[in-house]
Amino acid sequence: MWNKYEKLKKYIASFGSVAVAFSSGVDSTFLLFAAKEALGKSVIAVTASSCSFPERELNEARVYCEKMGISHIVIKSEELQIEGFSHNPKNRCYLCKRELFTKIRLVADENNLAEILEGSNLDDNGDYRPGLQAVAELGIKSPLREIGFTKQEIRELSKALNIPTWEKQSFACLSSRFPYGDLINEQKLKMVDKAEQLLLDLGFHQLRVRIHGDIARIELDPKEFDRFMKDEIRAEVYNKFKEYGFSYVALDIKGYRTGSMNETLGITK
Repeated sequence: MWNKYEKLKKYIASFGSVAVAFSSGVDSTFLLFAAKEALGKSVIAVTASSCSFPERELNEARVYCEKMGISHIVIKSEELQIEGFSHNPKNRCYLCKRELFTKIRLVADENNLAEILEGSNLDDNGDYRPGLQAVAELGIKSPLREIGFTKQEIRELSKALNIPTWEKQSFACLSSRFPYGDLINEQKLKMVDKAEQLLLDLGFHQLRVRIHGDIARIELDPKEFDRFMKDEIRAEVYNKFKEYGFSYVALDIKGYRTGSMNETLGITK
């Protein structure tokens, strides 16, 4: 893996200067760390703030860049203003990524940066990821995929390099919690955000709260089912979710998995 990491740094260094799309997640933090090692001050991290991006993630991005001495620019990227996005079509992620990277391109151009990097990894090739089409169309570089890093390798190297996100839960934008075709609005995004934050505050690690009308479908690691089923936990989750606006609360017995809404498209992992 270390040879692969050195190859990654050399690849990034060949660009001379870069803007890194930085969400504070496992992959983009690892990529930003490598870019900083490869290019020093010729790196800018760019984070998009929107109603589908939790405040905690934005705060973590700011704290990390400040700690690492990396220049950090926060841009506004309001997906709900993109034509067609709120109706949650199958290509929703494409619409979002195209708008996002177009804005990051402006930042890169204003700062005379040669390339834009994003953090998808090799495992993303095996799922329905329409956003990768926008990445390709706009000429965005995906070093982790191009060098061949898997999620597990990224976590292992992050741990070895003392990158704090090595065991952070995987995250995707809150819009991914809606079934395709269901209307996405700010109120429902806030409901999902509050619900997931509650579960994180209760100590659950890898999770999703999917929204189906007025029903919350909770996905957890099956190893955490027993704890969730304790009376006091269930009562608190149910009562709080009702406060947030849900009428019903359900636990998905299959457990957490990425892209579970893609199952309605006949795509399973």
